[in-house]
Amino acid sequence: MKIGLIRASLPSYFPQKHGVWAAAEKAVLALCEAEGIATFLPQTVPMNAVETQAVLDRCSAEGVDFVLLLHGGFTMGDVARTVAASAFRCGVWSVPEPVRSGDVQLNNFVSLNMSLSIARQVRDLSRTPMQWYHGAPDSTALQKRLRHTLRAIKAATTLEGARIGVIGGLAMTFYNMEVRSADLRRRLGVEVAHHDMHELTSRMAAMDAGRVTAEVTAMAAAAEVVDVSAAQMALTAQAALALSDMAAAGGYAALAVSDWPALQNDPGMHPGAAFSWLEETKGLPVASEGDVLGAVNQLVAKSVTGRVGYLLDMTEPDLDAGQLLMWHGGGGPLYLADGNGARWVNHPMIGRGTAEGPVYGAISDLVFQDGPVSVFRIARNAGAFFGMTANIAGRDPSGFTGCRGWLQGFDMDGQAASLEDVVATVMAHGLEHHFVLVPGDVSPVLTEFASWTGMDILGRVAMKDHLDRRDFT
Repeated sequence: MKIGLIRASLPSYFPQKHGVWAAAEKAVLALCEAEGIATFLPQTVPMNAVETQAVLDRCSAEGVDFVLLLHGGFTMGDVARTVAASAFRCGVWSVPEPVRSGDVQLNNFVSLNMSLSIARQVRDLSRTPMQWYHGAPDSTALQKRLRHTLRAIKAATTLEGARIGVIGGLAMTFYNMEVRSADLRRRLGVEVAHHDMHELTSRMAAMDAGRVTAEVTAMAAAAEVVDVSAAQMALTAQAALALSDMAAAGGYAALAVSDWPALQNDPGMHPGAAFSWLEETKGLPVASEGDVLGAVNQLVAKSVTGRVGYLLDMTEPDLDAGQLLMWHGGGGPLYLADGNGARWVNHPMIGRGTAEGPVYGAISDLVFQDGPVSVFRIARNAGAFFGMTANIAGRDPSGFTGCRGWLQGFDMDGQAASLEDVVATVMAHGLEHHFVLVPGDVSPVLTEFASWTGMDILGRVAMKDHLDRRDFT
């Protein structure tokens, strides 16, 4: 990602006199360096539309992703209108007055106000927003606001051109996870490529024995192997290595794999532990059940937090206790395990009730650490976004075998929500049943990411004791 900082002002020496340019550039450079973001600082101070367009053309040539228009002093409406009418994601920034009596020095806030109202005339701000900032360069609040923007746009640029490999297609019956590839390409720039399941199984069968042995050894060192046969651990390692090779060959940033039922027929395993291992050690998101949007969600989670999140179901709402069990019996990295650590165990459901029993492959078994988390879902062919925050609170018993944790203390859009509200919201919006959980409160960045990419922000729906059709509109 690259940011372009454009300085703007009427002809005046006051921005230099009060150190506006130098302080702003220093703050932006430091912030961008901390976030791993490149910068472009054009030296021209445009004062009309023609000069502004020339600077924007240079930004385009430099590969700028976000234009920040700094009002060093009062800025002509021609400048703001040209920036707002451009195709760039952009923001406008003004700094406070250096003195608050006598002659006005900069007249910046008035100029910011004018710029935003002009932007509304030439830009659909609900779909292609224009963020505003007001504050001194060293202001903690200003830097926090800018940091949210940089991280959000970085997530959006991460998706542009990202490739997702789909192996085996969508798992049976999960119609709610169907996605239109053309919409993903148009809205986010994400490309989807499909592979037959036989390519995976063929790679597994041909895997070098030495690589498999080394991978099993590494997995056993990372987590205890509990009752999983050597043969199943070897199949797990084969799957992890084959999936990693396929991702490298295809240039895939993430995978979406149909983990059942084909793999239980041939070669007779479940790849959940392989998914966990790749997410933990390679940082490669692998969405189970062929959930392509789940893979997109994971790419956003990785960009925002630096680590792959947990793709989970909302499995059991305990309405009496106000706690929600989020769980999955498939993949999930190991890093959020509590003090008891993680284990490799047999998949508890596949094969259950049969003569063979639940022996079809390993999964990771862990309980999440207590603490704040964010839960979100990009939905509706990447046209909508749902997010909330909560707290993981240890509970005995800890829930079903797999990756799991009990959540409480829910919040949506800065407003407290009951568990009943959470359930009503998920049902009313018809959200697909895989949600990504990441540690910490990153809801401002996620909401801003959804805003920059033109998604509808799905709000809280209050629980009612009757049907209300307005909940579904």
